[in-house]
Amino acid sequence: MLILIVDGLRPDYVTEDIMPRLNALAESGVRGLAHHAVVPTVTRVNGPSIFTGHYPSGHGLMGNSVYLADVDPDRTLDASNADDLRTIDEVTGGRLLTKPSLGELLDEQDLVFFAASSGSAGSGMLMNHRGAGVGLVHYEFTIPESLGSIVTGELGPLPEPRADGSSFSSWMARAVDVVLRIGLDIGNADVLALWLTEPDKAAHATGIGSPSTLAVLRSLDEEIGRLLDGLAERGMLETTNILVTSDHGFSTRTGTSSLSNLLVEEGLKEDGTSMDVVVAGGAIHVLEGGADRISAIVQVLQRTDWIGPVFTSADPDDANLGHLPGTLAYAAIGWNHQRASDIFTTQNWSSAVNEYGYAGEVLAPGIAGHGSTSPWDIRAAFIASGPDIKRGVVSNVPTGNIDLTPTALHLMGAPIPGGLDGRVLSEIFGEGPDPATVDVQFDPVHTEVVLPDLRYQLTVERTRVGGSMYVDGTQVERIR
Repeated sequence: MLILIVDGLRPDYVTEDIMPRLNALAESGVRGLAHHAVVPTVTRVNGPSIFTGHYPSGHGLMGNSVYLADVDPDRTLDASNADDLRTIDEVTGGRLLTKPSLGELLDEQDLVFFAASSGSAGSGMLMNHRGAGVGLVHYEFTIPESLGSIVTGELGPLPEPRADGSSFSSWMARAVDVVLRIGLDIGNADVLALWLTEPDKAAHATGIGSPSTLAVLRSLDEEIGRLLDGLAERGMLETTNILVTSDHGFSTRTGTSSLSNLLVEEGLKEDGTSMDVVVAGGAIHVLEGGADRISAIVQVLQRTDWIGPVFTSADPDDANLGHLPGTLAYAAIGWNHQRASDIFTTQNWSSAVNEYGYAGEVLAPGIAGHGSTSPWDIRAAFIASGPDIKRGVVSNVPTGNIDLTPTALHLMGAPIPGGLDGRVLSEIFGEGPDPATVDVQFDPVHTEVVLPDLRYQLTVERTRVGGSMYVDGTQVERIR
């Protein structure tokens, strides 16, 4: 079995013109049109969700950057940095993630896992931080360390990390070689996982649908084709179930201000580096000022047009409502964990179309990115193909990154732990139900507050399939 994660792949990139090999794979199996990233829609949150089957409320990795006072009270920790992740794991007594990951679950069943990544060191580590099965290969390190000499002997020295901002095509090629020649030929792994870091890097730098991004997508597609050809050459393509996902979608960015700057301008944070209020992505930790400052920050956010939803810890009487007026609770988006901050927010969004014809705009600084609760950031790619998968099906049934682990375990005949947020995607299986017959329930949650100068209204659009919940996006309206 193969799990392929393509970083930042929007579903509308997967066309015959742009990505013919991946598009053909989709045509041969199931193309999911309602696949969901986890909120916040960033890499180091969605990676653990893919490999644990849990929302952040379960696995505890809350953002691309995190503030954990019991680990380091003086700074935020960078989840793209493997050393920072190792520090979290060491200080917390092995609780970098607070749920077991896929490799560990497969180990319990004597099934062999292997992972390779061309992404950041942190996102690579989070695929298999315990080194289960054959282990993990990243271009900066291997887990276990002894695996490095095997990789070097087979493929030559590991490349030096490149910092010039150019295409990561060579790193993707290396990762494909690692999967085929180390994971398969030497490791004989039962389940392979591969993380390819484009088109994320290109889109961040040059925009969604830019000529540079499209060129990188075509190069990426060639590497995916080479991976499929490698399986075919080994006589394994027709017998391998393949699940393809992206960690998040992508939006054009047109904003000019940051959350930290806003709080400084409003007198609610001393300066950009002060520790009275710590900002880690969209998480706001109020270390000085208590409940009064938390309330004041919430009201500033609700009044600020470029801010979207605002979340706080739960109201004692309603698990979906925040304890402050006009906020929703972390449980409404699966972010309720003891590591959660005092406030969580993201930027507002629209469906505006960029110069290259791609919809989705977020009011954050930069060229293009992700992380918001916009449906354009949430909507990720999903493709399934293989001997146990339906053929030539397009599915509109909601699915999500939380579903990859339970579905993989089912396909491998392994037991599925209780309490997962994700579900087995039975509708994609050859013997499973027709997607058109799957019961989908709409489950929005809403709140509002009247402030002296406006009414702030917040809705989280959600759907449910069985016991699994999917966040479709948020809607914010300010009525003055």
